[in-house]
Amino acid sequence: MIEQIERLREIFTSKNSFVITSHINPDADALGSETALARFLSDQGKRVIILNQSETPENLQFLTAVFPITTYHETHHAQSILDAECFIVVDTNAVQRFKALEHAFRKTKALKILIDHHLEPEPFADIAIVDFNAPATSEILFNILTKLDEQGITPPVAEALYAGIMSDTGSFKFPLTTAETHRITAALIERGAQPYKIYQQIYESGNLSTVHLLGKALESITLHCNGKVAAMILPQSTFTETGTKESDVDNLTQYILTIKNVVLGIVFVELENAIKISYRSKGNIPVNEAAKLYGGGGHKNAAGARIKNISLSEAVNQVLNSVAPFITNSKGIS
Repeated sequence: MIEQIERLREIFTSKNSFVITSHINPDADALGSETALARFLSDQGKRVIILNQSETPENLQFLTAVFPITTYHETHHAQSILDAECFIVVDTNAVQRFKALEHAFRKTKALKILIDHHLEPEPFADIAIVDFNAPATSEILFNILTKLDEQGITPPVAEALYAGIMSDTGSFKFPLTTAETHRITAALIERGAQPYKIYQQIYESGNLSTVHLLGKALESITLHCNGKVAAMILPQSTFTETGTKESDVDNLTQYILTIKNVVLGIVFVELENAIKISYRSKGNIPVNEAAKLYGGGGHKNAAGARIKNISLSEAVNQVLNSVAPFITNSKGIS
């Protein structure tokens, strides 16, 4: 990684215009990585724009104070990608995850950089800094930025990186959380990140409709595979009834694995033209392999996929049948 970081130093010094993006429906790690890096480069006098396929969720709007985030529209923003000297992708490793940006991305002559922690990255980047063992892309980015210019981690940058790490570690409880993770977050606090403020913004700033969604989501949970698998099922009618949207589901996955004896949780969300599936597991159950069966992927204990041209009930039956072997082959929680 040292050689790659030195290449980044040269690029960040010599290039002047940067586009940064991440995956659709960005979470705190995606947005925290984007805004932290954009602010870092902007503070060095660089021209930077963050372009995302999806709008920023309401509970993560506070990160726009670190750096503005623009929702991509091809008519207005494709030229920015074509004109950029450097295109940086954070927290996702597949071009299709950019959605609307993909067409301009494939045409641009900009130098392409990937910074990520997901398994099996696509070979689209000129420079790829990928650490599968990192619990968050924001943690990788902290290590990069401290080596490039430690003074560049100002309070706003620290806030964004802390938000990303806290979120992607499940508030420091997921398996990849290490002593080094805590040392990094301590350093971010010393640089101005305020843990309670950030936690409150992400997890305690919802409205009544999201609480109603939580109630319906919890009521929908069913158990399978002798109580080891829990499924949360959310049809489109649930969002209509509660006045919520798909992005409001992101914080609900944490509740599934709180059930005794459950080692694998699945959230099914009915979208307009697909079924979104989110997997979470404990121990040695590789849900990224389960997600691959439907063209998805992710981490060993957290992954996702989308299935098109199928009803919600059919998707639930197929996926529950497909995960049964993972439970049978599991050697238990480690």
